[in-house]
Amino acid sequence: MKRKSNFIGISLRGLAMGIAEIIPGVSGGTIALITGIYEQLLQSIKAFGPIAFKAFRSDGLRGAWKAVDGPFLFALLVGMAAGVVTGVFGISHILENYPPVLWAFFFGLIIASSIYLGRTVKWDWRAVVALVAGALIAFWITVVSPSQGSESLLIVFGAGILAISAMLMPGISGSFILLLLGMYTFVISSLKGVLETGEWVYIKVVVVFAIGCLIGLAGFSRLLTWLFKRYANVTMAVLTGFLLGSLNKIWPWRNVLESRINSKGVEVPFRETNVLPAQYDGDPLFWAALLAAVFGFIAVFMIERWGRGLNEKS
Repeated sequence: MKRKSNFIGISLRGLAMGIAEIIPGVSGGTIALITGIYEQLLQSIKAFGPIAFKAFRSDGLRGAWKAVDGPFLFALLVGMAAGVVTGVFGISHILENYPPVLWAFFFGLIIASSIYLGRTVKWDWRAVVALVAGALIAFWITVVSPSQGSESLLIVFGAGILAISAMLMPGISGSFILLLLGMYTFVISSLKGVLETGEWVYIKVVVVFAIGCLIGLAGFSRLLTWLFKRYANVTMAVLTGFLLGSLNKIWPWRNVLESRINSKGVEVPFRETNVLPAQYDGDPLFWAALLAAVFGFIAVFMIERWGRGLNEKS
């Protein structure tokens, strides 16, 4: 019963992470952090390579499976896969029809997440400098003009490496990095094409992107593990700054300055600017957005308490 409970608990965390990664500006790493599995995730990913190979040589597949914390990863990946599918079809629909409400929810979520992370930091002058640096870097990333992107498989491969590296960092979304690279629509539409049609033209894009993700995971997880081991407090301060700096990109009311035509021949936003609700081109849905922001704020602490409860039962 305990093992079944652990599987469900980890899968639900993965579900939340998968949904988060579909939304530009929201990080699956943030969800992992506030639900208490972030360091376990990094250690599990880091084990792929020499550690898993050594275990395989001595104890076979069972030893390698144990070395990488296979049950944990399997449950997490099952949940993430379900979250990605939910996000591709469900969240994308909400984004298209009620964007201020969804962005307001995540705006509240990110504010609460930054408070949550900030409480874990022992604040001194180094931590303050790290906070400011992280916030400035994240803000700069949000104001960089997105590129036009490319459908080259080599670019798709590189985008996979960068996106998965961002996914591991609380405060910076892999989807947001794809958006900056101009690859978000292409990758999401390819994934949706695989789920709907299974055609090779979509499969090859998703496979190449996945290979890039695997390589990015292997390298970046080691860097983050090293940072947490040597400079935990400063690292957490930087990540808190990343969250605060990313708020610029998640502001609920944004008007489109420039659009472009994607590979499907559909017009999509290319450059946007933040505006007040009264200046928003369309229905600002102000009260619904405000309620969504409050709910998003509360949801973080509900998720954190839920995650802490699951950890205590594990």
